[in-house]
Amino acid sequence: MTQTLPAKSRSKSETSPGPANPLPDWHRVAEIVCLSRALDALEEQRLVPEKQVLYQFSARGHDVAQVILGLALNDKRDGVCGYYRSRPMLLALGVPLADALGSAMGRSGGYSDGRDIGVVFNYPNPIGAQALPMCGGVGAQFTPTAGWAQALEYQRTQLKDPAAGRAIAVALGGDASVATNGFWAALTMATTLKLPMLFYIEDNGFGISVPSSLQTPGADIAANLASFSGLHVLSGDGAEPEEAARLIHDAIAHVRSRSGPCLLRLTVPRLQGHSFQDTQTYKSEALVKAEWARDPLPRLKARFADSAWQKIAQAADAHVEAALQEAQARPPANPATVLRGVFFEGPGAHVSEAAPLPEGPRINMVTAIRRTLDGELSANPRMVIFGEDIGPKGGVHAVTLGLQDKFGPERVFDTSLSEEGIIGRAVGMALAGLLPVPEIQFRKYADPAVEQINDCGTMRWRTNNRFAAPMVVRMPVGFFKCGDPWHSMTNEVQFVHAPGWRVACPANAEDAVGLLRTALRGQDPVMFLEHRAMLDAAWARRPYPGDAYVLPFGRAKITRPGDDLTLVCWGAMVERCEEAAQGRSCEIIDLRTLAPWDSQAVLTSIAKTRRCLIVHEDLRTGGFGAEIAAVVAEEAFLDLDAPVARLTMPDIPSPHHPALLEAVVPDIAAIRARIDFLIGY
Repeated sequence: MTQTLPAKSRSKSETSPGPANPLPDWHRVAEIVCLSRALDALEEQRLVPEKQVLYQFSARGHDVAQVILGLALNDKRDGVCGYYRSRPMLLALGVPLADALGSAMGRSGGYSDGRDIGVVFNYPNPIGAQALPMCGGVGAQFTPTAGWAQALEYQRTQLKDPAAGRAIAVALGGDASVATNGFWAALTMATTLKLPMLFYIEDNGFGISVPSSLQTPGADIAANLASFSGLHVLSGDGAEPEEAARLIHDAIAHVRSRSGPCLLRLTVPRLQGHSFQDTQTYKSEALVKAEWARDPLPRLKARFADSAWQKIAQAADAHVEAALQEAQARPPANPATVLRGVFFEGPGAHVSEAAPLPEGPRINMVTAIRRTLDGELSANPRMVIFGEDIGPKGGVHAVTLGLQDKFGPERVFDTSLSEEGIIGRAVGMALAGLLPVPEIQFRKYADPAVEQINDCGTMRWRTNNRFAAPMVVRMPVGFFKCGDPWHSMTNEVQFVHAPGWRVACPANAEDAVGLLRTALRGQDPVMFLEHRAMLDAAWARRPYPGDAYVLPFGRAKITRPGDDLTLVCWGAMVERCEEAAQGRSCEIIDLRTLAPWDSQAVLTSIAKTRRCLIVHEDLRTGGFGAEIAAVVAEEAFLDLDAPVARLTMPDIPSPHHPALLEAVVPDIAAIRARIDFLIGY
């Protein structure tokens, strides 16, 4: 039965009579549900035992309402992001059966060309709603979906695109997903910004084996959110086809009317285990029997004559068998292609370096970055900048100062204090065609967003180039006058180790301009690290290199030639290395980017100098210097006349007091001493 919300929390649409709700095409619903059931049966009875399918999640019990939802998403700009139990909805959107089955079998083509498990869907729908790339993590779907919804509003209000006028974003999640950070971050975004987003919650009572009573108080997220400001809440029985259809219609109509977001909770039975391997021993026999008594299939079947239903079911079996033959005819994914698609490989992927055209006096890195952002905002109406305190305040380092005044709060705006929400919304915006430029205020603050960062980086690869989310994440890193464990860490190696991300770490204003402009005009996600000590450092000031100046990633710069030692560095260490090398014949290489990094420049230099010292601010163990040292040892061993050396911070957080900080960060004296030792080795 539909749960009635308290009268004080009901919206006008709940209390006022409206037009009659159109019912779905029940024949089409039945066809797709029978296809879904036939796929489940085929996998469970044949393909899993034969080890042709390695991950299997049944949608029995969820399927009828999901199909009704999928059929109701009829706008080409609609974006919907499901989770591992969302195949019925995908079938309703029109996913080819052979793709749905072949992807589960890891065959070539389909969702990922065998790179991802088959229950992690994506579908660039040519005729209807887009199935945004799903993720394996619970709750990871909510903030990107909110970003898609915000992009729809931007396209409608700022780009004046009439095609975005009625489109909506829909995120599917189970009852366990309402306990995740992503759910609450997206809920805050959707309600504070009044986004056209539907939270579609399938409550089957369990998150694997954990009951929903441990996910939200009282095991009812709809009741708990009944008075949540700005949220239209609906709740009912998803196992009753007609009730589910009415609630889905009401929810979608509310969101399409631009009346704000809606949360629809439908209770459904999970008729199989969490996955095929789950025996559900944590459920009593009585509970299992009660769940099967709520199976929506017999209730759907009751709408048809026996002969009509039999015809639908037989046709579904035949279609699934034909899809199996087609899927099995596809070859396994080709291992020779598995390294492709990590980064964009199309036209414009390679940038040619041009000489800078210096303009005017030397400017600091803050001004250089701001001027570049200003120019690209002017040139690209799809570009938006956002983060904590970047609006009227201009950012804690004043990099975005004045940009909101010039471009307005729709293009340069503050966000709620949620790094997962910041990066997640950027993913959805990028998928919808915008160029998001989020700021994470300090390096340590990125930790809550690690899941979204990793999912974003792997998106192009795991969808076999069907989806990508290019963005530029600006992030201050490193010490500034003093240090501390929360604002002063670099830890750039974590982003280098995240496949699909390009990583830039400019040491001066000129390089910052060139690398940032390249990033903003590229097709890959970029982590743009702005070292706090260099933002206003006199040494880092350079003349503005021109509005057309770009720098290719993976191209190091020799800042000083030399014959006796190759000194590899980046960020704030470049200035210190140059000072330490005074009076010595050191070839100093500023890598400028770490992903990709210019190994050839380093190896070429070592062939001449026969010695190598790597200096960086990050911790020693597992720092990026270890990767450089390993490559040098592997590829230039016979060129070396001394051991490859590293000078780094020890394996401790950045200490606060300046005296402690200078004791552990490589300083000029320590660098000079190591240079002299290696040259004299």
